[in-house]
Amino acid sequence: MSLLERVAALLDARQVPHALIGAAALAAAGVARSTFDIDLLTPDVAVLRRDFWESLSATDVVADIRRGDNDDPLAGVVRLETPSDRPVDVIVAKHAWQAHAVRRANRSPDGPPVVRPADLVLLKLYAGGNQDLWDVRELLETPAGESIASEVEQALAEMPSEMRDRWATVR
Repeated sequence: MSLLERVAALLDARQVPHALIGAAALAAAGVARSTFDIDLLTPDVAVLRRDFWESLSATDVVADIRRGDNDDPLAGVVRLETPSDRPVDVIVAKHAWQAHAVRRANRSPDGPPVVRPADLVLLKLYAGGNQDLWDVRELLETPAGESIASEVEQALAEMPSEMRDRWATVR
């Protein structure tokens, strides 16, 4: 079983909502981009407790838990690593709209849920890095691009102004 499968199984067993984001979610939306790690998003801060990961740590998994401070855009990140697989980052959301993106994620029959493309765009606009904005442009070039753009524009009214500014730059 892969590290991602083990992490997702533990999150499911503990009823922790989660969804794939990052390059894995891009791939599910039809954009090919590779990264070494796999990213999951959750709104549940319980994952920031060391004892949450004890069952995996008893095997060959090392959990590096980093809590965000008040100024950090995230509540925290847990990096899970094993010598035999790609690392998995469990990113802990800080805002209600991010938790909503996790709840609306598309269920996958053979893996964890995947955030919807419009929600992925919002997450990328929030992150705001050059690679994130490139990813947004690539998502908008897919056959579903206009539909994605329409959903994003409806949601942006309630988002921070920085996200709206980045959207204007991308568009």
